[in-house]
Parts: sequence; structure tokens; C-alpha cells
Amino acid sequence: MNIERDTLGRVQDLVAAADRIVVLTGAGISTDSGIPDFRGPKGLWTLNPKAEKMATITHYLADPEVREIAWQTRLHSSAWEARPNAGHRAIVSLQDRAQLHALITQNVDGLHQLAGVSEDLVIEVHGTMHHSRCWNCQDRLPMAETLRRVAAGENDPDCLRCRARGEHGILKSDTISFGQSLVPEVIDRAFRVATECDLLIAVGSTLAVGPVNRVVPEAKRHGAQVVIVNGEPTEMDHLATEIIRSGISEVLPLLLTPGG
Repeated sequence: MNIERDTLGRVQDLVAAADRIVVLTGAGISTDSGIPDFRGPKGLWTLNPKAEKMATITHYLADPEVREIAWQTRLHSSAWEARPNAGHRAIVSLQDRAQLHALITQNVDGLHQLAGVSEDLVIEVHGTMHHSRCWNCQDRLPMAETLRRVAAGENDPDCLRCRARGEHGILKSDTISFGQSLVPEVIDRAFRVATECDLLIAVGSTLAVGPVNRVVPEAKRHGAQVVIVNGEPTEMDHLATEIIRSGISEVLPLLLTPGG
């Protein structure tokens, strides 16, 4: 880890002085838990460009073969075995000290909740892989129930509630696909908490994906300090009070945990 001691001390002071911290996390916080990002050198879409079709709503809805591949990918995903790392756990320490105002995440893996962050504080702007949802009737079920049907031989499981009514409902992961609208209430809440915080810490995100990346300038505009922790430059570095370039699971405990 190559961080100047002065920079580390300044960020620790910002954390210690803050009363309402909002943390924004991207894929980078989960890579040390074994979940690859999408566009990095070993990203899911970098290694398999066809996989991006599974995350595009028009392809997914129109092509049963795409859905069949998607369900097999979900069934055998290593993400089900992933566990929170030290970076996830460090954020929990903010909650324990009543400093965590909200946690906005671009991730769908549920590792923040598994680490111990309260469901009430987590804002999942891109949804969650832990539930399935019917595109027709919006029925939402635990993903484990749907995957049991896939494991039993249903290549493209449909919505049982719709089937009982003589309709056809396509099931998908309860995540936001390309071409699919964000849930207005969720993104509105993300922007609202950004206006309420006195410190925003962006972790493991290139801050290139909108509209959620705009919570950074929104927080800044309302007087918050901004700390960016990421291995590479981001789209919002010019707004940062402090920037940390380091391994996330290694540095977050030092930044967020007293005596860490």
C-alpha cells in the first residue's frame, strides 16, 4: 500500500469529524470477494462480450436463448459463494458509531447487508441479484426459489402467477438491465441523502455511470466533503477533497475504523 501518511491522516480526520456520512460503492469493493467487475481487464463483459446481451433488456425479453443462457449463468454464478471482505466490514463500523447516514451501492451482490449494514440504510440503485421479478405482473420472489426450478430442468422459467391467469410472464433477476428504467423512488432517495450528508465517500467506482454518479457533485454542492477511494482515476476526481489510490479492502479499515 502506497499512501502518504499525511493523506491518510487527513481522511481519518474527515471521517472522525463527520456526523452524516454517505458511502457510494461500485464494483471495486467486491472484487476482493471474488466478484469480477464488468469492464475491467478481467471483467465479465471484457472476457465474454456476448454476456452483455444478457444484461440488455431488449435482447433478454426478445430471445429465449439469451434467457436460457442467463439462467444457467445465474445458477452457476460464483457470486452465491462470495463473502464480505474487510472493505465491506469497515463500512459497518461507521454504522456502529452512528455515523452512517446511508449507503448507496451500484452493486447487486448483497454483500453490504451480509456484512451487517442495516437494510434500512442500503440504497441499491441497480437492484439485487437475490430476487427474481416478473416483467409482466411484477411479482417478486427470492431468487433461490426460481433457481430451484432451473436446477430441476426449467431452462426458461416463467411466472407461475401469470401462468395461473392464462398469461405469460417472463422472469428476470430483479436488477436493472441496460435499457431498463431505474426505480424513481430509489434514485430520488439516493440524491436526497447526498444533499443531507456532511461527508461522501465514493469507493470502488469509476463514477462514470449516470445518473447515480451525479450524487457526488450534488453532495459537494450542498457543502459535503468528498473522498474518493479507487484504484484508478475517476470521472469525479476534480471534486474530491482527498483521493486515495489503493486496494480497497486494505485501505478502508485504516480510513474508517479507529485504530484500524
